Amino acid sequence: MAKATFAAGCFWSPEETFSQIPGVNDTAVGYVGGHTERPTYEQVCSSQTGHAEAVEVDYDPEQVSYDDLLKVFWEIHDPTTLNRQGPDVGSQYRSAIFVHDDDQRAAATATRDAQQEARHDDRTVVTEIVDAPTFWRAEDYHQRFIEKRRSRFGFKVA
Repeated sequence: MAKATFAAGCFWSPEETFSQIPGVNDTAVGYVGGHTERPTYEQVCSSQTGHAEAVEVDYDPEQVSYDDLLKVFWEIHDPTTLNRQGPDVGSQYRSAIFVHDDDQRAAATATRDAQQEARHDDRTVVTEIVDAPTFWRAEDYHQRFIEKRRSRFGFKVA
């Protein structure tokens, strides 16, 4: 088993996406990269803790590679918007890859550089690549949020 941690805006949709990938055994949403211990959702949303909303992915590298997870990460959000994804604005919605070892750092850096080189406009990829600090698991009602809503209401929540 291996672990990957990504911040790509509001954590609900990335968790849903990563949880559907064969080889991903578990996902959790939470807060990472800030200075407050055991932050709450309300604290993180205040932009005072420095945390990003993130998804932690537990995966089997024999079934899915870290490079495959990075490919999904780049596809599910806009890495050129600083502290924003769609209508969500604030540092908690920043684009970041929290690496767990040197191999992940090298892969993340290579793909970020490739993303920048492939751009056909003047926008800069602002995705942070930093060491993975403590991952603070979000409140239970945030875990598998979209999956819970789909089963409760019988439709997919965007």
